Amino acid sequence: MVGQDKRHNIFDIFSSTVASWSGKPATFVAAVVLVAVWGVSGPLFGFSETWQLVINTGTTIITFLMVFVLQNSQNRDSEAVQAKLDELILSSHAANEFIGIEKLDEEQLRRLSESLQRHAERLNQKVDDVPD
Repeated sequence: MVGQDKRHNIFDIFSSTVASWSGKPATFVAAVVLVAVWGVSGPLFGFSETWQLVINTGTTIITFLMVFVLQNSQNRDSEAVQAKLDELILSSHAANEFIGIEKLDEEQLRRLSESLQRHAERLNQKVDDVPD
């Protein structure tokens, strides 16, 4: 079990690092330069199928792997935000029944959102009705 936790932690660190670097302007510029170099090299290789296969294969592999890396990072960020929100709810006078609502299905969340929207509108109406 300890070995599995260590591998999980290594992947978390790896995915956080990759996600951080992939969002930097320098990484975008490097990708643009790489594609430009590939495009300019087209005449040297006669715009061959192999020349096209290089960019297609490279971008497909990178995209495929990035889906998993970024999803891991997104999942951890989402769980951290949920934990922070739960702590705020618990430490305030807010309704504790909202803890864990991220596990509701889409229809339940939609109904809850509509209910909260109606409640907010009623509160705004009360504020508007108060004389200055």
